[in-house]
Amino acid sequence: MHISAKADYATRALLELAREPGRPLTCEAIASSQEIPFRFLKSVVGELRRAGLVRSQRGCEGGYWLGRPADEVTLLDVVRAIDGDVLTLRGEPLDALGYPGPAAPLPDVWRQIEAGAAAVLGGLTLATLLPATTPQEQRSKAGAA
Repeated sequence: MHISAKADYATRALLELAREPGRPLTCEAIASSQEIPFRFLKSVVGELRRAGLVRSQRGCEGGYWLGRPADEVTLLDVVRAIDGDVLTLRGEPLDALGYPGPAAPLPDVWRQIEAGAAAVLGGLTLATLLPATTPQEQRSKAGAA
């Protein structure tokens, strides 16, 4: 299994959007907050938009929002939208594998590993990854106490 930089950046961008669900965010704001190269992020956000994970609006009031509620977007959705298959071997999907002789059972092992990784990624939503409160909320609560 390999999680690409694109999938990592996509997840971080989506978490940033999930943190402020009612407010559109620009790519500039996301890139700055998450320390992601702006040009690279624009490409990633375009892929997320095509996959339906974000929606966008142009203009002064424009920006990006989550395409679905944070509790409905899993890490598996993100990885598949950006990287495709969860696990590949030498860039080939596991279904294309076939080995002779004593190595014949090996593709089944790779498929089990893929299924396990997919189960973990599918069990984690953006909502479950968000901290209960943001650092700003923690500071506000500390000041009120």
